[in-house]
Amino acid sequence: MNTNFRISGHKWLRFALLLTVSILIFIFSLFPAAVERWYSTGVYRGISTTQRMITRWLPFSLGDVLYVALSIWILVKLVLWIRRIIRRDHSGEMFKHTLFRMVKRILWIYVVFKLAWGLNYDRLGISYQLGINKTSYTREEVVQLTNRLIVKVNECRRLIKDSILPTPPLDSIYREAFLAYQTASYQHYFLNYGNRSVKGSLFSVLGDYMGFTGYYNPFTGEAQLRTDIPRILVPYIVTHEMAHQLGYASESEANFVGYLAAAESADPYFRYSLYNDLFSYAQGEELFMFRTETDFKTFDSVVQYNRSQLDTLVKKERKEVREFFQKRKHRLSPAVSNMYDQYLKMNKQNKGIESYNEVIGWLISYQKKYGKL
Repeated sequence: MNTNFRISGHKWLRFALLLTVSILIFIFSLFPAAVERWYSTGVYRGISTTQRMITRWLPFSLGDVLYVALSIWILVKLVLWIRRIIRRDHSGEMFKHTLFRMVKRILWIYVVFKLAWGLNYDRLGISYQLGINKTSYTREEVVQLTNRLIVKVNECRRLIKDSILPTPPLDSIYREAFLAYQTASYQHYFLNYGNRSVKGSLFSVLGDYMGFTGYYNPFTGEAQLRTDIPRILVPYIVTHEMAHQLGYASESEANFVGYLAAAESADPYFRYSLYNDLFSYAQGEELFMFRTETDFKTFDSVVQYNRSQLDTLVKKERKEVREFFQKRKHRLSPAVSNMYDQYLKMNKQNKGIESYNEVIGWLISYQKKYGKL
């Protein structure tokens, strides 16, 4: 039995230095203005650009490969640990040594995560850059927004001549998203996006169980997209994940920044994807605000009115998307969603998963100041 579990002095010294760095990063995160100036619009731009320059040339997701390798490593370590316990090949010193290494690794993950991307949760963000606030809104404002989005959705669908939606290649969608960001950057310089690094997820088949359509890897700078979902969903998801690459960590901000980019696309298919998704958010918020009505007929009339205003093809395609996900519901998805909900709340997104819906507040504020949607 190996009993060499003593923690030497130089290991404690390295641990102390790592702990000090972690504390300093935490203290720095308490000052959003400093994070915005020195990190998000400074150091991070260099970090993210370098990450994408390295990974853009790979035909697969490096981040996903690293996740697989990490999962295998954790599994092997867990098996060895359980084996030692069963064989009683453990001691108090070994437990202390294992705990020491575990805490050290957690600190390393914290430091690397925060420096690679995580400090963006603490920035001033799009509110500061555009001079708008995600303020509260009235039910009437949400109704007006929903109606405007219905008009936008219908207009974009009518510009698509085919009665059956096309399924453009994924790479052409990624390219159009890149061009949309370039166009948006003419008006908002901070949306300038270079070195496109967007990949199909190696875990698309797990999407039904884990409940994701896209995600960002902060350690490699890659945006990953689920490749088996209805193609019309992909354009807006891509611009959302690209917003994360630009340093907008908040989900509501990423949704809003994705809107700023996608709305500038010259492709009606791209804008249809955008406004269709935004309509879902707006209608969901509208119905939520009508939930307190004692008369169910009022609530039902809102649903029926919105439905009557949508183009026939829009209703058909929205139904197809709903049916796609309804057929793929799995028990694990709520559990994973709850874990992600807690992760978001830990990173200053108090509404957790519901943070995605907060894009409605950004849209209403943006309309008030800039007069457009």
